[in-house]
Amino acid sequence: MGEGVLITLIETLEDVVFGAQELIKIEPRFAPALAVTAPLPLRRKPDGFAALMSAIVGQQVSVAAARAIEARCVAGGLTDPATVRTATEDEMRACGLSRQKVKYLKALAEARLDYDALRAAPTDDVVRTLVAVPGIGPWTAEIYAMFSLGHADVCAHGDLALQEATRLLFELPSRPTERAMRDIAAEWAPWRAVAARLLWAYYHVEKQRDGIS
Repeated sequence: MGEGVLITLIETLEDVVFGAQELIKIEPRFAPALAVTAPLPLRRKPDGFAALMSAIVGQQVSVAAARAIEARCVAGGLTDPATVRTATEDEMRACGLSRQKVKYLKALAEARLDYDALRAAPTDDVVRTLVAVPGIGPWTAEIYAMFSLGHADVCAHGDLALQEATRLLFELPSRPTERAMRDIAAEWAPWRAVAARLLWAYYHVEKQRDGIS
């Protein structure tokens, strides 16, 4: 799976700083955004089953609700593929999971993903492998590659905040679609994950200026 492909990783804050400086060389219009948003966050997270389970649990619910459901899952011992595979639907529903999310978590557990192999796989292979699992879409797969695996050249193209920040920073007439965002972000390689961090931070700054939390 992707033998011989060199993957640049973001593992420290120093990597983020270096990537931001390199990104500005590629696209100087990022410089004003960096001036109002620095320092950019690292945002590295653990990888593996728990990370993807958390992403599924958090779909279409508030952060507070997701944390409460996750806490009940932990209390119920639903923390690894084996326990999820053997748990009944009623046991999982008792944790606050919807029937659809029970189905998705069961599918994730049954997928028996090779998380060690994913650590060494190119981004495209990671995304392709993950989206084959029901309940995991491109956004979740790209976020996993970005923050759980630390890939430097990946962007969550379907993220509305990234699209809106791109519109604002580059003074586009409208918010780019996911397809347009892919074309735009291709120019930021090999530091698209740093661009994403910068655009999320820039979006937050601009919305605060507009009085929107």
